[in-house]
Amino acid sequence: MSRQDVKGAGAPSPAEPTGGPPTPVEPAPLTPDPGMPAAEQPEGGPASVGRPDGEKADRVLPRGVAPARLSRVGLFVVGAVLVVEAFWLFAALPGAALVSDVGALLVAGWATVACAGVARRHPAPLRRFWKLLAVTMALAALGRAIWTAQRLVGGGLPHTPLVGVVFTAGILTGTAALLSSPSGPRSGVGRARTLLDGVIVGLALVPIGWVLVFRGVTAAELADPARTLGLLYPMFDLMQLTILVAVAGPARPLWRPMSMLAVSLTIRVAADVVYVSLVARADYAAGHPIDLCWPLSYLLIGLASGNPPPPDCDGTDETAESPLPPWWRVALPYLPVGGAIIAVLLARRPTGQTPPLVFVTMMALLAALAVRQGLAANENLHLVARLRRLAYGDQLTGLPNRLLFNRLLRLALRDGRPVAVLLLDLDGFKQVNDRFGHATGDTLLTGLAARMRTAVAGDGTIARLGGDEFAVLVERDGPVSPERLAERLLDALRPSDGEEDVGVHPSASIGIAEYGPQHASHTDLLRDADIAMYAAKAAGKSAYRTCTPGLRESAVSRAELIADLRRAVDEEELHLEFQPIVDLASGAVRSAEALVRWRHPRLGTLPPAKFLPLAEETGLIIPIDRWVIHEACRAAATWRSRAPEATVAVNIAAAHLRRPDLIATVTAATASAGLAPRALTLELTESALIEGTDAVLERLHQLRELGIQIAIDDFGTGYSSLSYLHRIPATELKIDRSFVARLGTDDRAYATVEMVTRLAGAFDLAVIAEGVETERQHEAVTAIGCPRGQGYLYGRPDSPATVGQNRA
Repeated sequence: MSRQDVKGAGAPSPAEPTGGPPTPVEPAPLTPDPGMPAAEQPEGGPASVGRPDGEKADRVLPRGVAPARLSRVGLFVVGAVLVVEAFWLFAALPGAALVSDVGALLVAGWATVACAGVARRHPAPLRRFWKLLAVTMALAALGRAIWTAQRLVGGGLPHTPLVGVVFTAGILTGTAALLSSPSGPRSGVGRARTLLDGVIVGLALVPIGWVLVFRGVTAAELADPARTLGLLYPMFDLMQLTILVAVAGPARPLWRPMSMLAVSLTIRVAADVVYVSLVARADYAAGHPIDLCWPLSYLLIGLASGNPPPPDCDGTDETAESPLPPWWRVALPYLPVGGAIIAVLLARRPTGQTPPLVFVTMMALLAALAVRQGLAANENLHLVARLRRLAYGDQLTGLPNRLLFNRLLRLALRDGRPVAVLLLDLDGFKQVNDRFGHATGDTLLTGLAARMRTAVAGDGTIARLGGDEFAVLVERDGPVSPERLAERLLDALRPSDGEEDVGVHPSASIGIAEYGPQHASHTDLLRDADIAMYAAKAAGKSAYRTCTPGLRESAVSRAELIADLRRAVDEEELHLEFQPIVDLASGAVRSAEALVRWRHPRLGTLPPAKFLPLAEETGLIIPIDRWVIHEACRAAATWRSRAPEATVAVNIAAAHLRRPDLIATVTAATASAGLAPRALTLELTESALIEGTDAVLERLHQLRELGIQIAIDDFGTGYSSLSYLHRIPATELKIDRSFVARLGTDDRAYATVEMVTRLAGAFDLAVIAEGVETERQHEAVTAIGCPRGQGYLYGRPDSPATVGQNRA
């Protein structure tokens, strides 16, 4: 064993920081500095030195020595030592061997103190790393001292067992420092795999080095174990260098101290390779210029300790995903193996025998490869299991996801088991997200999922299909019927007496579908459950319904109707009829409301109630509204020649009101028809206005500035409020027909109409009574003081040609 063994005993391999962010604890002087003003002395002064409590105890430095001064003085000393040693060795002055030994000993000792000091000041995740480096440097200093003493006493190169033990200990602590670095592997399997990567590379170097270094050495010289075993020194170096590459996270910036340690290790690798070559050829003598490389590597380790810790060195950032390693990083342990195999063939002696060291090394290499592959296979199994959990599990609730549910359902149908599906949709969950935010919504979903899991227990398999939609797979011949399970789920979702239930605990609608001969696949069964679920919503929510042939047929008809509606506008199947709005005093037509009709090719003429709700659900209401606005403006332009004061009223959906292009649509329609903007009235329901945002209100004000009239339709049936009458730039109120229909039979209805009429007068709004169908109702609204009326008594919806005719 060569003397450089101990020089390298401490040479730790660098490690790279990992992601995880503790707030770095900056070193703070805890003792007074004579050169520092009193106002800038560290808090606590001398009394803080050596305090055993809390954080300050971790920062304690030697009494009376400030950190900056210690660093400057130590750096100056070791720098001077290296300069003197370099001059001495290259000048080949007498005593070069002793100067080399003393220089390496001093620099290693300084690096030990530097690493130990930073270990006390850095955050906890880095302390073990620096402490191990300090021990490694201490072993380097101890080994060099032993080496020097034995060389002076015995002469020659002291390759003794004691030196070898110290060297081995330094290798172990240096390797442990790498594995404990913040960027190192967290699990025991990961550490073992990383260590094996280094061992494989190191072992593969032995046959290669044998061929390159020892092939020309005579058999007699090879009998010297110092020369033969010296080949192991670069092997240990490359082992640690491989571990460095392994723990350095890919695609992450390299922490500066780690790069300095990497340079230190690279210098040591080069020095050891040259040293082994010289020893193998008996060309090395103590005091050779190559000896300067080892203290230089120690200097870099000491300098590395002077840098602050990385901002993310505690590994607590669990949300950050580790980037995938590059291909060469995965292949790194295996790249030298091919070269080792070729080297074994070249190293064979003329007798056909393989040198014992090469043979033993290859056996060890094969064993390391086998263990490494076993660990890789074990990791692959765990990875497959984790991927399976990620693929089949919902990450928010922990329930099975849609993919797994569909798979279980297909398996059940394939096996012919009688099963049923419960499809559950939370009612009003969108409002929870809009009101409280998605974080609250996620918390609510997690809690509700736990309740439903408990309610289902072992009587079915519950899964989250996505959003606020869940499904349960249950055996029809099981101990609990699907209907009973649905009742349990509804009970579980109801808030308890002590819970706040306003906007926080949505109810659920559940659809049940049982597998039967009408289902060709699992998608048909889920479709039927969806049909039943929408029927439960239509029934008032917080209920369940079972899919029946009638519901299925109704759903099919509904789907067909939606498909027909998509082409109704393009194929000109829609047309408008106009119902007059008259002046109650004179009977003159003052306006007409445009009412859309659908001439369905198969079902005949359909009223708005049959298709407009579907249009609002599917978003088709927007193109329909645009078409109605344009057609109504063109029709009004034709009748104003005989009734110049008659205007036209058009109903606008809430969805259209929220669109920023509404103003452009209205202005384009009036301009193309040549209709004055004041001749157009847009009728809006109370609910659409109440849900309006500030942007909607601004849009309404812009319409009023253009001259467009704004009417509040069906007034009194929504969320009537005096406050929104102040905000909305309305010009008309239309009293809902439900109040007008009770006039003459219900005094409260009479009082309501009278109150609305007076309220409208106070706000300077015109009033229109809707649904006037009898003379009695006409007399009542006239007596109350309503200026205008609309209803079958004054005219049914008809073509534009009838507008402008007075009431008979």
